[in-house]
Amino acid sequence: MTRNRNKARNRHSLQLVTLCISTAMVLILIGMVVLTVFTSRNLSSYVKENLTLTMNLQPDVTDEEGVQLCEYVKRLQYINHLDFVSKEEAKNEVTKELGADPTEFVGENPCTAEIEIRLKANYANNDSIKRIALELKGLRGVSDVTYRQDLVESVNQTLRKIGFVLLVIAGLLTIISFSLINNTIRLSIYARRFSIHTMKLVGASWSFIRMPFLKQAVSEGFISAMIAIVSLGIGMYFLYDYDSEISVVLNWEVMFITALVMLAFGILITVFCAWLSVNRFLRMKAGDLYKI
Repeated sequence: MTRNRNKARNRHSLQLVTLCISTAMVLILIGMVVLTVFTSRNLSSYVKENLTLTMNLQPDVTDEEGVQLCEYVKRLQYINHLDFVSKEEAKNEVTKELGADPTEFVGENPCTAEIEIRLKANYANNDSIKRIALELKGLRGVSDVTYRQDLVESVNQTLRKIGFVLLVIAGLLTIISFSLINNTIRLSIYARRFSIHTMKLVGASWSFIRMPFLKQAVSEGFISAMIAIVSLGIGMYFLYDYDSEISVVLNWEVMFITALVMLAFGILITVFCAWLSVNRFLRMKAGDLYKI
């Protein structure tokens, strides 16, 4: 008798370990998708905020006037960052590119001062940039505003495609993960279907019968989520160690949100699947329990 109990206990423990590991593997996949979604969002903002608009100043604008203009432009709501390039700095850049000083040919500095602007990500689309370019061009001392319109269009189209693909992948993976976890939990509860029926026969209410299974599901979901979070965290540590520049798009805030999503998803989906499985066996008659 004792030996049979020990075997049953060991079998149940093995089922729990298998359930936690299989659920953790699914949660790791979900965490990777969440990380990818947030990373693509940060990458989108990073790319957009590094698109440059160049304000070409008129030749008679002095560097002091250019600095004063920078102070005004910096306060505009759509400006993320700007750099002032003086006439002398512009001449040095041209000299470096051409390999010769242009003043030797024309007798004076032919270069004009520039203000290089980077917009906030929300404004880095063609419609907003066109409006902003017209507004900046109307400022006193500005001769023209230039930017790579084809690059802006290409970046926005590519980011929209990436976002759509990630959304589809996230949806498919959610369905697949629910199916896998539901089947795993159903198998673990299947072994206890006769216990469920026995409790029902002695008059126990459905909520009373469900409660131990739901509590166990919370524990299983929490343990599975912790395993998945630690495993994914170790992978991210090695990724940071390999290339620290990845912190630009994959920061600690993203990691924290991903961990919360994995923890919430792990607990909610295991509880929900346990609730469905227990209800399924509660609705069955005694004869049906032998047919499955």
